[in-house]
Amino acid sequence: MPALRMAYFTLTLAFIFDRGPVASRALVERKLLYRFEKYVLDTDRRELRQGGDLVPLAPQVFDILVYLIHHRERVVSKDDLMAAVWGGRIVSESALTTRLNGARKAIGDSGEDQRLIKTLRRSGVRFVGDVCEEKQPANTPARDRSAPIASLVSQEQPSIVVLPFANLSGDPLQDYFTDGVVEDITTELSRFSELFVIARNSSFTYKGQAVDVRAVGRELGVRYALEGSVRKVEKRVRITGQLIDAESGKHIWADRFESSLQDIFALQDQMAHSVVGAITPRLEQAEIERAKRKPTESLSAYDCFLRGMASWHDWTRTGHDAALKQFYRAIELDPTFARPHALAAGCYLMRKSNGWVVDRVAETAETNRLARLGADLGRADAVALAWCAHALAHVVGDIRAGLALVDHALRLNPNLAVAWQRSGWIRVYAGECETAIEHLRTAMRLSPLDPLMHLAYSATAFGYFFLGDLNQSSAWSDRALQTRPDWPAALRVSAMSHALAGRERPAQQAMARLRVLQPTLRLSNLHEQMFFHRPEHMEKFVEAMRKAGLPE
Repeated sequence: MPALRMAYFTLTLAFIFDRGPVASRALVERKLLYRFEKYVLDTDRRELRQGGDLVPLAPQVFDILVYLIHHRERVVSKDDLMAAVWGGRIVSESALTTRLNGARKAIGDSGEDQRLIKTLRRSGVRFVGDVCEEKQPANTPARDRSAPIASLVSQEQPSIVVLPFANLSGDPLQDYFTDGVVEDITTELSRFSELFVIARNSSFTYKGQAVDVRAVGRELGVRYALEGSVRKVEKRVRITGQLIDAESGKHIWADRFESSLQDIFALQDQMAHSVVGAITPRLEQAEIERAKRKPTESLSAYDCFLRGMASWHDWTRTGHDAALKQFYRAIELDPTFARPHALAAGCYLMRKSNGWVVDRVAETAETNRLARLGADLGRADAVALAWCAHALAHVVGDIRAGLALVDHALRLNPNLAVAWQRSGWIRVYAGECETAIEHLRTAMRLSPLDPLMHLAYSATAFGYFFLGDLNQSSAWSDRALQTRPDWPAALRVSAMSHALAGRERPAQQAMARLRVLQPTLRLSNLHEQMFFHRPEHMEKFVEAMRKAGLPE
């Protein structure tokens, strides 16, 4: 191990195992009670109480309150709040306003009264109430676990806790590695804006205890729990994980990951990425099934969105039409919800790709509206940005905007398989085929059981097709067709690859199936379904389809 890494390794162990006086004093400083009017804000327990009653707060609303009260001697700018609460990420004006309004509402204030939180035009906001600040002693007793805090967690947003993993190595000194993996998984899950993730300090209160996952779910107010174990033997390490429904105790997913033990820190990152990539599609599917069981009359915007996703995954024209209706309903219920805007634009994207377009001009304009609005509302939502990027690139033809948005999505969440996959498609359109294949492989590695896998296979086939590797192109298109036998994009690239490689029979078979699905498809209207930025790629596409047997 290099000297610098060894030094960092030693300091890390020292921090974990030796919390000296300095660390203790810092911990005391963080344990504060802020009293104002009839409210008490507890920074240690992350609780706001009105009298003896707990006031439910979203995490960002709590953080805004703490920051404003702590800095009440000055005006706080929007940039200050973004840096403190969102870690410097760019968020929309509407998102910031929503959280500020939530903070005001929680303490009985309003935008009109501004009794406690005052907005100063063109300057920022300031907490103007009288505050009594108290420091709690370091030995403040732990919260009584018989008193659940479920009311603090949104009952609509999916929520998860990553419980401390068991160290099965037989060496207590290896706890640092086990804990590091859990912290990395918690951090990476927190990148998913749709998830409420319980912080590490709360989850680690269960370390070393035999816990009932359902009891943990009730206490923390979460729907899901991830538990597991780590075993290190000589130069190998194995991590097992189980995703559990915290309400029923039912196992949703389980798997194990194994690797050689070379760079311990890189391995922690690798394991965290593998676990996160594997469980997030299962979480989405579990949420979809939950929404489908809900009575129609009690559906929220989020429920409508999830029902739309259930129809979306049918991958049929009827399914996408039903999904589009649900997405529009979600937008009607919550006009600031970015993701249904993005997926509605995605529906129009799939209409173009599959030849389902009814009114090309109107649908292109609507896609442009939905995608740009969705990107504006979802500046911190990597899923929304990825789908808006793809829709703008493919339907509207704005490659530059598509690349910029999908790159921003990947910076926000480098573990998001759908963003890597959208990036692959957009880069195929842009002619950056080698990069496209690299990004698509990352998507497949992050989510090996993804329901969108036929899209990744098809895009990879197109990438190899334009690079001139017809054997790889044929192999990937055939793999896509094994997953989804009637997927038009896969049939197109299969017919082209086999035709240019001189394999007439498979080319004719693929073309025959494609023409049954799209009887009006002709060389003259190919541009209405596929868009390639480079003229030479579009020319190759048309000529290959001609050779495969598509009529003029």
